[in-house]
Amino acid sequence: MKKVRRKIGKYEVGRTIGEGTFAKVKFAKNTETGESVAIKVMAKRTILKHKMVEQIKREISIMKIVRHPNVVRLHEVLASQSKIYIILEFVMGGELYDKIVQLGKVSENESRRYFQQLIDAVAHCHRKGVYHRDLKPENLLLDDYGNLKISDFGLSALTKKGVDLLHTTCGTPNYVAPEVLSNLGYDGAAADVWSCGVILYVLMAGYLPFQEADLPMLYKRISAAEFVCPFWFSTGAKTLIHKILDPNPKTDHFVVERSESTEGGPLIMNAFEMITLSQGLNLSPLFDRHQDFVKRQTRFVSRKPARVIISSIEVAAESMGLRIRSRNYKMRLEGVSASNVGQLAVVLEVYEVAPSLFMVDVRKAAGDTLDYHMFYKNLTAKVENIIWRPSETIPNSSLLRNLTL
Repeated sequence: MKKVRRKIGKYEVGRTIGEGTFAKVKFAKNTETGESVAIKVMAKRTILKHKMVEQIKREISIMKIVRHPNVVRLHEVLASQSKIYIILEFVMGGELYDKIVQLGKVSENESRRYFQQLIDAVAHCHRKGVYHRDLKPENLLLDDYGNLKISDFGLSALTKKGVDLLHTTCGTPNYVAPEVLSNLGYDGAAADVWSCGVILYVLMAGYLPFQEADLPMLYKRISAAEFVCPFWFSTGAKTLIHKILDPNPKTDHFVVERSESTEGGPLIMNAFEMITLSQGLNLSPLFDRHQDFVKRQTRFVSRKPARVIISSIEVAAESMGLRIRSRNYKMRLEGVSASNVGQLAVVLEVYEVAPSLFMVDVRKAAGDTLDYHMFYKNLTAKVENIIWRPSETIPNSSLLRNLTL
């Protein structure tokens, strides 16, 4: 006799693939599309007993906000009289932790790729006002193509208006930033980036930078950033990890917020954002407009003054018949697409990357991707005179070399 599989809405439920204190995770298939999903099952009685209602609501809200290729996707939330079902993207490659255990350590090239995907997703979360607060290899999954996916937002925080610092001490001790342990309040972005630095170290070393059986001793080592990089780490890797694992969050070059210059100039792009925008940890795509790999987003670099860049783009946009809204070196262009089949909206921002070196970040806000690329090609042709060419010398190039692995 054929076994009748249980169904939850349109999902046919299969085996249990994970189990925690408060939830089970089941494998399931969408009967309408055939897509595999993971269903997190929680009993309402358990949620009420442990006063987890607000935490679950926050986790669901956060997962709806942080849509990113390197974050596990929330499909929908269902409920019965006794249970809540959170339908998630099924990631079949297992935990990054398991891969590290299996291999002992991961090669620098592969570590670079995972780290780029991690900080790209973390930067996206931070832009949305979300701080994960429990980043570790066990919460990083791999899909069947080897791409990293951040999971488990159960301890995440969502920015509240007017609140600058977080105060809840949480996370896994070995990955927690020193300021989280101080109980004096901490910046959620800085704390997440510290965890990213520990993860990069673990990937390449195969073991933790801070490891003590005694918790007070562990916290002492973390607070002093007492760690040693193995001999096989490249100079670039060591430099990067030491910059991230800086015990003073105020001097951490990777998490300084974007800030306008005192003269009302363009936003200053810090090292963390530069790495996030680059492919891997190679910054050359920032400075070569022929290496634009992201279909929705493109960029070019100029050595002209920021005001000249903005005025040149405005003249070009006017000649293309586009409406212009400009404020503080950020611009939105709107109009009919070049193919005349719909509306196109584009956002441009000018960043100061180094003295006398500016990056113009261009991204599609609305419209067809092919139309956007046609627009970008036309725009760059019209502002060719302000675009920096790779054959020229990059000012302060030593700064850029120090940011690569």
